[in-house]
Amino acid sequence: MTFAELLAALARSPEQEVTIPASWAQGRAAYGGLVAALVYQGMRAALSEDRPVRSLAITFVGPVAPGEVMQVEAQVLREGKAVTQMLGMARQNGQIMCIVQGSFGASRESQVSLASEPAPTVKAVNDCVEMPYIEGVTPVFLRHFAVRWALGDLPFTNSKKREMGGWMRFREDEGAVHEAHILGLVDVWPPAVLPHLKRFAPASSLTWTIEFVQPQPDQGNTDWLLYRANIDHARDGYGHASAMVWREDGTLVAISRQTVTVFG
Repeated sequence: MTFAELLAALARSPEQEVTIPASWAQGRAAYGGLVAALVYQGMRAALSEDRPVRSLAITFVGPVAPGEVMQVEAQVLREGKAVTQMLGMARQNGQIMCIVQGSFGASRESQVSLASEPAPTVKAVNDCVEMPYIEGVTPVFLRHFAVRWALGDLPFTNSKKREMGGWMRFREDEGAVHEAHILGLVDVWPPAVLPHLKRFAPASSLTWTIEFVQPQPDQGNTDWLLYRANIDHARDGYGHASAMVWREDGTLVAISRQTVTVFG
């Protein structure tokens, strides 16, 4: 199943249930970007007003098992004149696996207007190295994405660079691209600290905060997005990194922060 088909399957379910297939696995767990997107989709459906999402704070509590039913819950915590605060959760076998706190806010008049900083200058997509899918080595879910390395070094190369990133998009036409798809794309990148390791070691996202620039710029089904992450600090098995996402024309799309656990 494609990313869009899984989002649609959740939308059709009266019980807000969906089963993530093994083709979306990340080791023993389902792909975190997809889990977060499904919870966001459930939250979006529970909104009484169509307010754009401003930020999501995501905590991965436990690994969602592929092939087993996952249930999404969404609750409105407070609905003000402009902002709605929500809580979303993914459960499996009665256990909470993912928690998402979301802020959805309507536009308001303001004297403050400041353009974002420009996107970095990087090599064109066709001049970049593609992150390959290697059976038994790279995560299974990577088959659904096209990723081209443009900044920094590959994982496990003993790099000393703080910067990492490049171009990304879905391999298949997923239809209209919106914030749920952006969640799926941003999380495709490995933690920015992995290039600093000399050999393979597992790592996983602990918390993830992402802010969406509104109104969201139009994004074509197969357009590329540019991702750049920067390591802010790493020590004692935890890494902290910030990242930004732009369209090909340099328009800012999203701002992301992650705390990751590193087992090596």
